Amino acid sequence: MTPLFLTAATMVSAIGRGNEATLRALDRREGGLRPCDFGGIEQGHIGRVEGLDTHVMPAGLERFDCRNNRLADMALGTDGFSEAVGDARARYGPERIAVIIGTSTSGVLSYEEAYRDRDEQGDLPPSFDHEHTQDVFSAARYVRSALDLSGPTFAVSTACASSSKSLIDAHHLMAAGLCDAAVVGGVDTLCRLTLRGFASLDLISDQPCRPCDVNRSGISIGEGAGLALIERRPRPTRTDERPVALLGYGATSDGYHISSPHPEGTGAIAAMRQALARAGLRPGQVDYVNLHGTGTRANDAMEDLAVAEVFGTDTPCSSSKGWMGHTLGAAGIMGALITRLAILHDLVPGSLSVAEVDPSFRSRVVVDNAERRVRRSLSNAFGFGGINCSLLLGDPG
Repeated sequence: MTPLFLTAATMVSAIGRGNEATLRALDRREGGLRPCDFGGIEQGHIGRVEGLDTHVMPAGLERFDCRNNRLADMALGTDGFSEAVGDARARYGPERIAVIIGTSTSGVLSYEEAYRDRDEQGDLPPSFDHEHTQDVFSAARYVRSALDLSGPTFAVSTACASSSKSLIDAHHLMAAGLCDAAVVGGVDTLCRLTLRGFASLDLISDQPCRPCDVNRSGISIGEGAGLALIERRPRPTRTDERPVALLGYGATSDGYHISSPHPEGTGAIAAMRQALARAGLRPGQVDYVNLHGTGTRANDAMEDLAVAEVFGTDTPCSSSKGWMGHTLGAAGIMGALITRLAILHDLVPGSLSVAEVDPSFRSRVVVDNAERRVRRSLSNAFGFGGINCSLLLGDPG
């Protein structure tokens, strides 16, 4: 496939606001997980974004006010992202820039609060605005409005691979000539539905999650937002930055089980091989794999099997979720932007909170950070229902 360049990018999570803060946390190995203190729930640990509760929405866009859109707005105001999109808007026109945003729960917290505040007849408060807060399209609608764009716009909700899919859909739109650039990414925030829902499945760890550890016991839920501007030509934000492009992608669906991965990893293997094929690369040409790595026993074991099958036992790999938690619909873009930082700064970030890598694993899970040349990196995101997405990023030269 023809590479598509990530000409601007930003990310906000429990380990920091923006690329520099994220890189600093990775360098210092400072995680953002803490005991859960959200919504009256005390089970497990969460990755909570500082300042989100008091973040104020821009004038004229107050009707979009909900936790999810606040986080989207915070990301828009970070790393000069809105300004970069403004430059692109001047080049292409607002109608030629698409907006594709992945999310899992969107603004469901707003509905939780509205349901709590219903009147004696059971009616929701008149102030509740489903269209601009809870609706799964809300974040995409907000980003489009905040950036003054009018190109093709839609939301993707394919569980924890939602925001990975946004880059794939951008490729399709641009290949079809429907747009010249795209704002892609994802945002998901804390709510009671996910915290209690994953707890009901016995998937919440009582400790900060530790992907690939022999004693891993489940996930830690986090919140995060990641956004990227995709264009056909490189436009680095700094003269010393290497261009980073989407070189290939793979997407499959197992249909094996609603919440459990295929034990043999067939869909994951196929997605990674598709990404390599589209990029025209061999497995040995990939320098780092960012694992989906949730910290559950079944998911980590499946991914180890799949990665070892495709890449063997020498390619270093690690998971970001021990740092910021599982950001659900935003997990795919967060992993992709971590791999972007790895490429730009020649850094392989180790897995956090891992005392002993599962000795049954065959893939090369790294625990300590390592400085090494990273030209190409693959990022995995797998979701409920058997959705598998692999993104291959790197220097196209």
